[in-house]
Amino acid sequence: MKKLFYFSVIILLYVSCNDNNNKNEKATFEDTQATVGKNFTGNNATVYLTAQNTDKRLALDSENQFTNANQPLETEIAVFVNPEKKFQEFLGIGGAITDASAEVFSKLTEDKQEELLNAYFSDDGINYNIIRTSIHSSDFGIGSHTYIEEGDKELKTFSIKKDKVKRIPMIKRAQALIKDDLVFYASPWSPPAFMKTNKHMLQGGKLLPEYNQTWADYFVKFIQAYEAEGIPVWGVTIQNEPMAVQRWESCIYTAEEERDFLKNYLGPTFESNGYSDKNIVVWDHNRDLISHRANTIFEDPEAFKYAWGIGFHWYETWTGGDPKYDNLKNVKESFPTKNLLFTEGCQEKFDPTQYQRWSNAERYGNSMINDFNSGTVGWTDWNILLNENGGPNHVQNFCFAPIHADTQNNELIYTPTYYYIGHFSKFVKPGAKLISTTASRSTIESSSFQNPDGQIVTVVMNKTDEPIAYKLLVGESEIALDIPAHAMQSIIY
Repeated sequence: MKKLFYFSVIILLYVSCNDNNNKNEKATFEDTQATVGKNFTGNNATVYLTAQNTDKRLALDSENQFTNANQPLETEIAVFVNPEKKFQEFLGIGGAITDASAEVFSKLTEDKQEELLNAYFSDDGINYNIIRTSIHSSDFGIGSHTYIEEGDKELKTFSIKKDKVKRIPMIKRAQALIKDDLVFYASPWSPPAFMKTNKHMLQGGKLLPEYNQTWADYFVKFIQAYEAEGIPVWGVTIQNEPMAVQRWESCIYTAEEERDFLKNYLGPTFESNGYSDKNIVVWDHNRDLISHRANTIFEDPEAFKYAWGIGFHWYETWTGGDPKYDNLKNVKESFPTKNLLFTEGCQEKFDPTQYQRWSNAERYGNSMINDFNSGTVGWTDWNILLNENGGPNHVQNFCFAPIHADTQNNELIYTPTYYYIGHFSKFVKPGAKLISTTASRSTIESSSFQNPDGQIVTVVMNKTDEPIAYKLLVGESEIALDIPAHAMQSIIY
């Protein structure tokens, strides 16, 4: 009888729990249903536009009102936004203040300097909040340098005196325009020559094992020096492009070498110096090999705990290659607690006759839309300013920037890229959440964010030669819109 009694009790408990679970599932589903069908009908939507062969540049283009949605037809083009499906939190957008940018900036008059800084970092401009810089020199500058005398193993001569001349003053002026969301991070292109196998800052080489701790200490001294200047350091990347032997400053790390440097040296050194709050970003190279780097580093429990996330560039598309957005999605799905950060991209092979080449901007638009839709939290352009020759660059690796300076005539040249970036950075606020967005045709690309105040920003790009009529469907509501050929829209509602 006892066994029967206990068995009966177990059955009753199971039925009761199962019934409660069913009720909870039903309540959750019903709650979801109540919000998924959110009705925007009657709400206004403001459209900002940048379009080729027009004078529209981040220009207010139209005001629209949502109406009740109808089932779209197979013949219609539509963008579908579901605000109830939220994903990663938006960190921000910005660019790099390099020695090259600071050098060009120093040649402008005060009014043009103010114009440039406001164009990037103010509410009147495109609201950058991310700044990247190099730990000592990169190719974009007038020469190689470090912060120590060659051979100083104990770092006794460490000094950022050179940076204080032009680079740091420019960073501080930009910083003053950013409200409370500054993300400032730094990347090394190469350790000092004596620390490397090839005894040279250029042409690759590797960090010698006996200098692992010295190099980790160098990072700490960089942070201390910059913060002493009033520039809070958000974080660092371990190595810019660790799988590329470049004719400029470069250093090679295999995935295992980077993992071991992180877990045995850099991570513990930050921790012992009270810098556990500084974010360490691994990889900092292209999307093509990113999965291998993520698997190797994030599968190691010790390395995992020190890594904030993984950074990437876009240069696998230099020769028309596939941008490998699926690799980003795979990393995010495999390691959902780790962040994706776009750390560098620019249009290479500078041509002074092509400032207004629209395909440059569309490369940016395509990357930003797909990178964010793949789980990326922040996006960092390369040089924010270069001269009329695409430099200075001490190895003639000249490139485009969103804004160039004609230093002979004290003029700023705004490229279409500047405005395409602005369609995100001006309207999407730090702390926003990516929300579910898809398009019914590949002729248009789209991404959406919901800002902390509830405002939604949907960005739509048309890379085709023809204007496109489409519907924007949000919940139970829709707007009929048109996007011109070769254009970008930001729709705010």
